[in-house]
Amino acid sequence: MIKYLLQKEFLQIRRNSFMPKIIFIFPIMVMCVMPWVMNQEVKNIRVDVVDMDRTSQSQQLVHQIEASNYFIFNCQKATYQEAMKDIETSKADIILEIREGQYLIAANAVNGTKGSIGSAYLSQIVTADVIPTVSAIQSIANTLLLYNKGQNYKVFMIPALMGILMMMLCGFLPALNIVGEKEKGTIEQINVTPVSKWLFILAKLIPYWIIGLVVLTLCLVLSWLVYGITCQGPLWLVYLLAILLALFFSSFGLIVSNYSDTMQQAMLVMWFFVVCLMLLSGLFTPVRSMPHWAYLTTYINPMHYFADAIRTVFVRGGTFQTISHQVLALAIIASLMGIWAVQSYKKNS
Repeated sequence: MIKYLLQKEFLQIRRNSFMPKIIFIFPIMVMCVMPWVMNQEVKNIRVDVVDMDRTSQSQQLVHQIEASNYFIFNCQKATYQEAMKDIETSKADIILEIREGQYLIAANAVNGTKGSIGSAYLSQIVTADVIPTVSAIQSIANTLLLYNKGQNYKVFMIPALMGILMMMLCGFLPALNIVGEKEKGTIEQINVTPVSKWLFILAKLIPYWIIGLVVLTLCLVLSWLVYGITCQGPLWLVYLLAILLALFFSSFGLIVSNYSDTMQQAMLVMWFFVVCLMLLSGLFTPVRSMPHWAYLTTYINPMHYFADAIRTVFVRGGTFQTISHQVLALAIIASLMGIWAVQSYKKNS
């Protein structure tokens, strides 16, 4: 029986003119474009300099700012008020005022991250220029990088993008599949057959698990071909984590579809939960930076366990013992969601 149900699902996917294209084009676009643009390094900070000192040391400092990869020397203003007009019109991000050996750094904090990190970068240049011993101390101190020695941000982002792809494909597609059959009325033909709920739900999930694993393989190949980045740990652990995440999101998608009557309802509900799970998972920002009440949500967030585990395996070369806690948590959450998906499906025999 399961064989014919699976044939039906794959035939529906193949006959859909849009779905096969999005299944392959979407991962390729995400893996080839997003790692280049999803970069949290702060660069191209525009600086206005107000040099009231007019000494060789102040001019040397200006040249150091010009030579930095993080700053763009916007212009040199005669007064602080003139430079402030550039800040107010967003033509500059930071003002450096030099007056009789004193230095004032004023940053536009509308973008708090850019303002604080840009000020810290500029403070390091000023301090190293004013206090030469700082440069000597920095030359003595050495940094030992154990993982991601090139400090390549793509290494950090690629595992996160794999999780996002699994979430989108294995979560949204099953939900829209069920709701689409509801709107067309074809699901009533299944409801009057002796097919059990467990068998029906399993037939709905297996195709998207297979699609998810194919997409994951495509992501690993693109990561190697395009960026030269490979998994440092066992590949089977990456697939195990992907299977558990796919089980959770496919089950969650079916739960949403069981309680929704239209595609519009299913899309809005799925998007609401997916955005919350993604932003509160630590995929892009450290979870310890969140308020305590928000940090507590990570204990029930499967994306948090997935992100933590896959980066441990992909970047640090972790083993099963290293991520056993995350695997257990993912397995429990995914199993509970699978049971809920079956129980919430109402079949009229």
